[in-house]
Amino acid sequence: MQDPMRLQLMLAKPTDTALTYNVPYADLARPSQGPANPYQVATGNPLKRKNALTGDAEETSISDATFTAQHRTFQSLGYARDPTVDGAYVGDLALAEASGGRDIVQARYSKEKSAEYRKKRLKKGDVSIVDGEGAYLGPWAPYKEKEETPSSGEEDVVEAVVPAKSTAVTKLVSDYQDDRTNSETTEFNGTAQYDYQGRTYMHVPQDLDIDLRKEPGSQKNYIPKKLIHTWKSHTKAINAVRFYPNSGHLLLSASADTKVKLWDVYHNRELLRTYSGHTKSVTDTTFSPNGTHFLTGSYDRYLKLWDTETGACTSRFQTPSKAVPHVVRFHPSADTHAFLVGTSDKKIVQFDTRSGEMTQEYDHHLQAVNTITFCDDNRRFITTSDDKSLRAWEYDIPVPIKYIAEPYMYSMVRAAAHPNGKSVAFQSGDNQIVVYASTDRFRQNRKKSFRGQNNAGYAIDVDISPDGQFVVSGDSGGYVCFWDWKTCKMWHKIKADEGPVVRVAWHPQESSKLVTVGLEGTIKFWD
Repeated sequence: MQDPMRLQLMLAKPTDTALTYNVPYADLARPSQGPANPYQVATGNPLKRKNALTGDAEETSISDATFTAQHRTFQSLGYARDPTVDGAYVGDLALAEASGGRDIVQARYSKEKSAEYRKKRLKKGDVSIVDGEGAYLGPWAPYKEKEETPSSGEEDVVEAVVPAKSTAVTKLVSDYQDDRTNSETTEFNGTAQYDYQGRTYMHVPQDLDIDLRKEPGSQKNYIPKKLIHTWKSHTKAINAVRFYPNSGHLLLSASADTKVKLWDVYHNRELLRTYSGHTKSVTDTTFSPNGTHFLTGSYDRYLKLWDTETGACTSRFQTPSKAVPHVVRFHPSADTHAFLVGTSDKKIVQFDTRSGEMTQEYDHHLQAVNTITFCDDNRRFITTSDDKSLRAWEYDIPVPIKYIAEPYMYSMVRAAAHPNGKSVAFQSGDNQIVVYASTDRFRQNRKKSFRGQNNAGYAIDVDISPDGQFVVSGDSGGYVCFWDWKTCKMWHKIKADEGPVVRVAWHPQESSKLVTVGLEGTIKFWD
């Protein structure tokens, strides 16, 4: 500030920090030294700066209809009128001259020309004829000559003036195209395929400090406290993890990268085998009751039965409607040779692994099936769906014996049966775990509700410890939550990942070992 009078008004004392004078904006914007502000105007509103660095900004008036018409003309035809010069255009000047400068609205055909084009169109055909001469074509009837199509609206004009240069979609792009390659492969990734006695990884190890052959749940379980190992091989999210039945010495993981991998839980804790054969993300997997085979379902609409030891694909299945399998479950009895599939077209389909044929179909749900849980000594099973309902079935009888659908219910996306065989815990979409009885009445146990986790928006697993003492669930915030089964109080909460923890599985034999999986495809082993 060079004016001493203004300086005296602004600061009464040189040491003051508060202004006693209302400084004009012109004085605040003016630099203390150097050239004057090039954006400062002498008259008018100083905030409306002209001649900006990006160009000369000028105010103009144009209606929304005119602006929209010129904007669509430029997007579709490549040219538009210049608002600053009458009769001038910007963009593709050659096309503008050829079309007479018509915009997208003016380029419509006349009624006479449209009628002339309609005469060239083939007849719709007879509805009763499917193929051959005179077959029904409906509104998709083509034209006799490959010329410009008539215009009934603005979008048709775009196709008439500027013909689209798109190619027909091949059948390989379609989701409904059958997978005829049958190119299932397997790769052994372990150190040695056989031990010194010629046994493969299928042999349950006996050189450990724990007996893996005992009955699961025969010892007391505890909450894990620390991370002891991490498996990383999948390149995308893991959709399912399964321990080997009873012993738990092997771990199976199915991923969105179309691969299924088998891991060693003990000894070297290495990747043992990779199974490749699906062309899209694997949705679910399950071991057979004896563990010699496992089943996989995928978004390629195929179900495949694999040999756990050799890696060979022994059978392929597909539902009659070629729907996407969401959940697959073997019947727990080893002598049945049957499995159930919950699909995206609201059905539960039953197959026989020996004949490969569909033996039963349960069709009462209204939306995609999410869970299948066997109960009551494997004579019944419970299913849940996106239709926010629960249905109980007698095995091999396609009529539900119990139907539960209340206004306050949410979709139940994951389920875990309690070891006592009397209850089933379901992961509900309203951030809680609800419990239903798996006996004759199939009622909800309103006294048991496990809260504290955040699962909305994710299909997060829920599991129960082998002794039935703890309930464990993932969380969208990266936590693993533990509750006491009897009191329903949260026992513990550990930070397991930066992103959501979507898969959890309790080891069937160990007292405090647990597997968690995040969205990045890493498997973490806790103890």
